[in-house]
Amino acid sequence: MHQYLLNPLSQLPGLTPQKAQALAGELALNTWADLLYFFPYRYENRQHFEPIAKASEGDTLQVKGTLIQKPELVGTGFNRRLVAIIQDSTATIELVWFKPQPWLEKKLIVGLEYVAYGKVARYGGKYSIAHPELDVFTQTYAPPKFLNPVYSLTEGLRKKKLDRKAIESVMQLLFKQVYPYLEENLPESIIDNYRMVSRKVALLNVHFPKSQELLEKAKFRIKFEELFFLQIGLLQTNYHQKEANPGLLCPKTDLVHEFYLNHLKFQLTGAQKRVLKEIHHDLNTGQQMNRLLQGDVGSGKTIVAFVAALMAISNGYQAALMAPTEILTEQHAVGLGELAALCGIPCAKLTGNTKKKERDQILASLKSGELKLIIGTHALLTDTVIFNNLALCIIDEQHRFGVAQRAKLWAKGRQCPPHVLVMTATPIPRTLAMTLYGDLDVSIIDELPPGRKPITTRHIYDTSRERIFDFMKKEIALGRQVYVVFPLIEESEKIDFENLQEGFQRISEAFPAEKYLTVMVHGKMPKEERDAQMQLFIEGKAQIMVATTVIEVGVNVPNASVMVIESAERFGLSQLHQLRGRVGRGADQSYCLLVTGVKLSKESFVRLETMERTTDGFEIADVDLRLRGPGDLAGTQQSGVVDLHLTDLSADAKIVELSRQAAKELIAADPKLELPEHLPMQHWMHTQKMRKQSEWRKIS
Repeated sequence: MHQYLLNPLSQLPGLTPQKAQALAGELALNTWADLLYFFPYRYENRQHFEPIAKASEGDTLQVKGTLIQKPELVGTGFNRRLVAIIQDSTATIELVWFKPQPWLEKKLIVGLEYVAYGKVARYGGKYSIAHPELDVFTQTYAPPKFLNPVYSLTEGLRKKKLDRKAIESVMQLLFKQVYPYLEENLPESIIDNYRMVSRKVALLNVHFPKSQELLEKAKFRIKFEELFFLQIGLLQTNYHQKEANPGLLCPKTDLVHEFYLNHLKFQLTGAQKRVLKEIHHDLNTGQQMNRLLQGDVGSGKTIVAFVAALMAISNGYQAALMAPTEILTEQHAVGLGELAALCGIPCAKLTGNTKKKERDQILASLKSGELKLIIGTHALLTDTVIFNNLALCIIDEQHRFGVAQRAKLWAKGRQCPPHVLVMTATPIPRTLAMTLYGDLDVSIIDELPPGRKPITTRHIYDTSRERIFDFMKKEIALGRQVYVVFPLIEESEKIDFENLQEGFQRISEAFPAEKYLTVMVHGKMPKEERDAQMQLFIEGKAQIMVATTVIEVGVNVPNASVMVIESAERFGLSQLHQLRGRVGRGADQSYCLLVTGVKLSKESFVRLETMERTTDGFEIADVDLRLRGPGDLAGTQQSGVVDLHLTDLSADAKIVELSRQAAKELIAADPKLELPEHLPMQHWMHTQKMRKQSEWRKIS
């Protein structure tokens, strides 16, 4: 990056200090580089005039015509408007201004030729353009030589006379200064391989595209560049982690073989076997493993985690599993504790509620090395927890733990940092995984255990409440159990709590206590009471559990076959999918009923239709990404190299894959970017990092 680009915006010739200040205050554009990477969000083609006769409702077009009569004020009140009519050789069209300013009427002169641009509407059989952009057409008028850029602006900027045309002028001032100094930052080989335009041409044509074709080439180049440098940063992090952190070797697999032969009651799926092979390979490279394990709800991640722990324990080491909630920790402690007992492995659970006497015993046996497997919450991070020889950390639902928390657990290794396996049941679209977790090796369990039946999902309006209750009674009569989940969202917590209470009352009336036992579980209950209510359901004594999303993870009841989600339109797709995953864990056919009001947004319809159509978590995650966007890209922030200004991760999946492949090939050949042809890349990444650090210092 040329030093010019780090200049403050106030030093741009032709830009007044007041306007520079406004751009900084309203859009956080502080330097020439900030302005350069402030891209248009759309473009207008004003290079040609369309015949007025071609006007069609909804079109945005540019026409040229003569004002044929004096503008007229018509209507009253809110409908009062100024109407002018222009005509070309093909037809006439009305130009309309609501709440017109007095000067406007005087400015419009009959007989003059005007250029009008705007969106066409149709009222009373007539075509019109409301609030058109208007210029007088003269012999010196020349259509622009490029597609007109349109930038996202604020009302504050417009008040400072920084409208679309003004920003366009500011951009032209910028390019006069910086265009000669825009340096290339990609190797020639990559530019040639992907037939890309130069960086200089790309930046000019994303702001002032000479044609649609050049605009597409410019966008591809900039998106590729953004993603490529992001991937380079992540892959270098991965490389340096492996170089810097040796890993304990785990060649022995005695306990794994014993477990397979004597205690595993079912066949592992092909996907589970593949993932375990990848983990075993990692544990024997002599480098620290950093692997992300993705698996849909019910895909069998827990058994994979247990076998991975056996690989470490077979070699005399310790393993730890950390979960984000006490409920999930309890579930793991019960399930894995039984398996550990079968294999004769000492196992314990540690949470914030562990009694002092028991805690002291656990801490002593961890320190001595006698305790081989520990399952816990954040309590594992405390300084009093000291391991003898920790070799493997398994982190469940990893998105709920911050980087600093994970690092604390890694520091528990005495000889060297332990191997790390992070797991998530929230499917992450491939494009997002490559950007958020590009510094991790990724394994995917994309196969459900045999015998699992797909869950039948139906969207039902709350006007059909009797049908829902009848269906619940039918399933309960077959010996099955039912979840009924209500939303609990902070902004309206009081209202939601009332809805939960009302829902519980309504269900209690429809399912009388003489015949049915209904329990209620929510996050505000005392822990002992919540655990007791949940235990009644887990043991099959209660037929119905009315709950909030506290059961999203951590409740495993194979006998539960029905999930009723109330106000389903208020949940995101991934949360709906997680909740649905609480059923379908046994051999019986299971059902998910999405109950909503009648009035629904377009986005809600898409979410509900997706849930009805598929149970594939990765397909659901892709739809969710398209609907909600990627959110805060933690991976980008961690890399410290680049922000995604132009890339849309849901729409640009192909470019994500191309850039990832190019980055992998380059890092494999030159991980430290030491070859002469890679030095411009190294220099550009360094200056970008310095620029970002400077920005962070300003913010902090």
